[in-house]
Amino acid sequence: MRVKDKVILITGAGRGIGRETALMLAREGAKVVVCDRDQASVDAVAAEIVAQGGQALALACDVTKRDQLDATSARILETFGRIDVLINNAGITMDAQLAKMTEAQFDTVLDVNLKGVFNATQAVLPAMLAQGKGKIINASSVVGLYGNFGQTNYAATKAGVIAMTKTWARELGKKGITANAVAPGFILTDMTAAMPEKVLSMMQDKTPVGRLGQPADVAKAYLFLASDESDFINGHCLSVDGGMVG
Repeated sequence: MRVKDKVILITGAGRGIGRETALMLAREGAKVVVCDRDQASVDAVAAEIVAQGGQALALACDVTKRDQLDATSARILETFGRIDVLINNAGITMDAQLAKMTEAQFDTVLDVNLKGVFNATQAVLPAMLAQGKGKIINASSVVGLYGNFGQTNYAATKAGVIAMTKTWARELGKKGITANAVAPGFILTDMTAAMPEKVLSMMQDKTPVGRLGQPADVAKAYLFLASDESDFINGHCLSVDGGMVG
């Protein structure tokens, strides 16, 4: 088991990539903290983990609310005594072309996708510093590297996540804490299901491996970065995009 007994907090774990990651890491021996805004969704994922013989703690939490994240961190420490890995997976989209994007659309996406990552990481950092060890894994995106039509807000957040990741790698590496990011391409989730079929077909055509990604493809990258196998990898952004280029 590649992450046996590691305590791993996953935000946005109620569905999609986060859910798949929670289930996969639990199968690999982790004590998984399933975090999302909806209590029913985290309860359902935690129940799946327990049913397959794993350990899970279900906590409803909004990453835009710092007090909720502080309470989440405290609850994890109370339950498990440590926090080994944080996977900042939570994210949303509110797409529009620049000329039509509202200030509310811009601000809301930044609040979740960028400040939410900042909030969650600050909340768990004291525990990791006290341990002298920890791993921070952030969800970026291929659009943070190359941009994407109609996603000024989303692309900005995902580029910002890469910059924060590289900064934290420099600040925290000597304290035993690594920071890395994962940049998925187009993955078949509820988020992409809302996209027009012709857009998805175009993205598949641009992907050299000839298919769009599955949540498990990203979950495997998270698993690697959460495991001891990645201990000397720091400040890296791992593209999981089937070879897609901008």
